[in-house]
Amino acid sequence: MRLRTAFAAPIAALSIAALTAACTQEAEAPPQPVEPSPAPATPTAPPISYACESGQSVTVAYPDTATAQLTYNGQSYTLRTAQAASGARYTGTGLEWATVNRDGQESATLSRLGPNDDVGIAVLERCSRPSVSAVPTGPAPAPQPAPGGVLPTAAPCKGPQLKLSNDGGDAGMGNRVANIGVQNIGATACSMTGYPGVVLQDRQGRTLTTIRSEQSPGSYFTQGQAPAPVTLMPQAKAGFELAWTVVPNEAIGEKTCPSAARLRVTAPGDTSPATLAMAFTPCGGRVRVSPIRSLAPATQPAPAPTV
Repeated sequence: MRLRTAFAAPIAALSIAALTAACTQEAEAPPQPVEPSPAPATPTAPPISYACESGQSVTVAYPDTATAQLTYNGQSYTLRTAQAASGARYTGTGLEWATVNRDGQESATLSRLGPNDDVGIAVLERCSRPSVSAVPTGPAPAPQPAPGGVLPTAAPCKGPQLKLSNDGGDAGMGNRVANIGVQNIGATACSMTGYPGVVLQDRQGRTLTTIRSEQSPGSYFTQGQAPAPVTLMPQAKAGFELAWTVVPNEAIGEKTCPSAARLRVTAPGDTSPATLAMAFTPCGGRVRVSPIRSLAPATQPAPAPTV
């Protein structure tokens, strides 16, 4: 009996030590791994607005190097890259979109495809935009982060939330420029990148088809700037330049210049217009439009342009 008791004591002590070690290991077990947070998605490149000779605009987004998402006359089309002798070419849904850079200008042609859906046979629009090193052909650069590394997240600006104003301008040597203000009168912030679409109308509201809008990074009076993202908080204002000449182009037989009475302006990538009454007489069959830009507070009103 005494021998059994002597053996039982060490065994009981060993069991208690084993239980204590097991509890210690469980308490010190490493935490379960945490699932990593998904990486932020790459921001989508903003759409590019091309001004066309007819007064219409064609808006194109390049989400990748093989796709062009084109908006024309309120309809959207998805085109895929195709072989081109020069420049870039996209085809699909019965349309062909071709762009090429020449002499600092990116020219683009929208055509209807032939029966074999291979080659464009009927030109619908001839369009253009400035071509500088900061504005390459094809996919547009993604918006640059603001100070602090935060990308703009505001939705694109739409016509109903925008109010236009003529904020003065400059004149000299037969050239004129008007600073057109674009104010966000909506309740939420919105964003714009690129060139506005501009159509001129007469007193009866008819489009002046003889006047085309050309995209230009600058005017006779200001140095050119490439398009950059602009975020408008409620009641904030951006702007762009509208430039023209008042000297008739006698080389094309122009003796008098047409009279414009109203501007019809669409934000980049949008089709709903904002309008502004503005009487002027552009010559030479064209006006030049700068990119949308942020506006610094003005110290004093600029003089109104001489028509």
